[in-house]
Order: sequence, then C-alpha cells, then structure tokens
Amino acid sequence: MTPFEITRGTSPVILGFPHTGTEVPPDIWADLNEEGRKLRDTDWHIHRLYAGLLPEVTTVRATFHRYCIDANRDPSGASLYPGQNTTGLVPLTDFDDQPLWSKEPDGKEIERRKALFHAPYHAALAAEIERVKSIHGIAVLYDCHSIRSKCPFLFDGILPDFNIGTDNGRTCAPELEEAVVDICRSAKGYTSILNGRFRGGWTTRHYGRPQDGVHAVQMELAQSTHLATEEPPFAYDETKAERLRVHLGAILKRLEEIALSMKSGVWS
Repeated sequence: MTPFEITRGTSPVILGFPHTGTEVPPDIWADLNEEGRKLRDTDWHIHRLYAGLLPEVTTVRATFHRYCIDANRDPSGASLYPGQNTTGLVPLTDFDDQPLWSKEPDGKEIERRKALFHAPYHAALAAEIERVKSIHGIAVLYDCHSIRSKCPFLFDGILPDFNIGTDNGRTCAPELEEAVVDICRSAKGYTSILNGRFRGGWTTRHYGRPQDGVHAVQMELAQSTHLATEEPPFAYDETKAERLRVHLGAILKRLEEIALSMKSGVWS
C-alpha cells in the first residue's frame, strides 16, 4: 500500500490529513482485537468535509490508519501532553482507554512501522511544504482533525466545536492565529477555543516555524458538527457538513489572503 496521497496546487495553503486513512495491512489487522478492528478513532470524512473549499490547495493525506502508527505523534515516542491522558505513537488503547491489540507491537515492530508509514508520510509533507514555500516564500500548513465531542478519558464535558491549536502561539504568525479565531468566534451556533485541550499535535509543532516562513495551525473539529452520529457507522451528515463548510472555507480563504499579503510585505 502507498502510505499517502498527494494533490498538488499552487496556493500557499497546505492541508494535512494524518488521521482519515482506514487501510490496515493484513499482518497488522491480524493483531488487532475486536475493539481495535472497529477503527473508532478515525477522523471520519474529514478529507471529504474540506474537499473543494480552496482552489489550488495542496493536500497530503495518510492512507494508513492511526492504529498502525500515529502520523501526528513524535517519532521518538515522547508524549504530546505530559501528565495528561493521551494515546501514543502506536496506540495501545483507544480514546476510551480500551485495549486495541490481541498482540501488542514490540519495539522492533514499532520501528518497522515508522519506516513503512510515519517517515514516508512526513517526507511527503515536508517536500510539499518546501515546494509551496519555493513558490511563495511562505507556506501555511493547516492540519485537519476531528474527534468525538465526548471522550471522558481525554477530557471532561463536551468539547467545543472548533479547537484551534498553535502551541500557544508558537507555530504561526499572530495575524494567522487571530484570523482563525475571529472566524470561529463569529460562526453563529458554534463554540470555539484557542489552545485548549488540543493545542496542536506533533505535525503542527514540528513544522510550524514562523521565523522560517512556515506557519502551522491545527483544527480539531468536534465530530458532532458534521456526523449524523458519533457512533458506528459514523455517517456523514450532508446538512450539518454544508453549514460547517461555509466557515471552514472562510478560514482557508483568509489564511491564503494573509499568506499572500505577508509574501508581498503588505498587511492590512
């Protein structure tokens, strides 16, 4: 299997999709237990949700499932959120703290999966960032995610609809952060938060280097905003999705406008 899919465009904006893939090779599938084979923690339909919102946008999508290995985790295995419940590079439990494996992967197997999936995906993403930056002198990586609105193992209560992550402002210029926050706050009927429970995963933190012209923002959407149900079969809700897409499109267009203004040295 090819671990990623790329659509190349000429916009300064790049969309990353590390968690929409559902492919699991037979040897890994054989080691998953019944719960693991439900693939519950997929970012269901997120690539469909963003499709067509910004002409000439570049997309990089992982095709493998996050249970094979999580493309949004530090390859060293370091925790994204020390002291908080989270899942690891190769998750051993799901977002409800339920075991995933009948046979857990050992260190050798994790290294194999890093080489097969994690490294190729990030090599592809890094190459696209450099390509886009060579065109514009700037690149904006917008990392696309979703999660169930209720996950007691990970957070209390109900998650806001828009969860914006910039690692407390480290991964992008203030103008870009402010633009995303303003659009989300003004979206009628939706809730939002900046750098709350999810302040950006490894992808955002690794690539977001504003001083080098590479900016990164993570958007974690509550799945209640676009799914008919947050339980199997995780069906896409066209009505919810179309309402949400208006705001997502506005975010991407504004990021593109700001990036082009920053490129030209003009900001207003």
